[in-house]
Amino acid sequence: MNAKSDEQKAGNRGNAIWPEQTLGELVTYYPRLRTRLEQMGIDYCCGGKRSLAEACRQAGLDPEATMADLEKIRAQDPSAAAATDWSAVTLSDLAGHILDTHHVFTRTQMARIGMLLDKVQNAHRARHGDMLGALRSAFELLKADLETHLMKEEKILFPAIRGIDGFMAGRNARPEVHCGSVFHPIRQMEHEHDAAGALLAKMRGLTGNYRLPDDACQTFKALYEALAALESDLHEHIHLENNILFPASVKQEEAMGEKGL
Repeated sequence: MNAKSDEQKAGNRGNAIWPEQTLGELVTYYPRLRTRLEQMGIDYCCGGKRSLAEACRQAGLDPEATMADLEKIRAQDPSAAAATDWSAVTLSDLAGHILDTHHVFTRTQMARIGMLLDKVQNAHRARHGDMLGALRSAFELLKADLETHLMKEEKILFPAIRGIDGFMAGRNARPEVHCGSVFHPIRQMEHEHDAAGALLAKMRGLTGNYRLPDDACQTFKALYEALAALESDLHEHIHLENNILFPASVKQEEAMGEKGL
């Protein structure tokens, strides 16, 4: 393996995109590529551990053409950096950001969607009742799952992650972790992320990629915009957890054990 390949595997931000790079690394280094990956049907949040080449093959895309397309976007702004590099902050700060931003948005948006869906079903049941009924079923399942999921993160997992991070930084005593290790609740949260991703995809499919019917009113439009916004935010939310927070916390706990702390 040559020196350039070694640098690429290390995730050097100055390098071009390469096929063995994981999707999680790709969108962490270049957040502005997320929109294009979504347009291509490539799942970078729940599927963030896959390589770009593998994801392309699974999506029926040519890896070379896909990399060229992404590289063109990246080259327009080589830094392509997020306002905050979440891979560089403390795990406590990242957990706080997820709680204060994404958890709050998810709860607020789900309440708003429920209200909008009520109005749209009442107004458009005659022509779109079957689709709206199926959409309601998928949304209510997602809502129920996410409410439980967020609570488990807030009450169990995130306090453990913050406790380990604080202990390693000398800010607090050694934490008592539920189930003995953060690995176990993290694995469960990842499974639940997969389920949420499947429901998001189902809702997008039911609505024809949120394409409004000809007789759609402004409330119908607001509903689809709200669902799309929830999907986009959940993609970012899951990406930050699956690809940055969770693996970093597992490594931090391992380091704590190796040091006999």
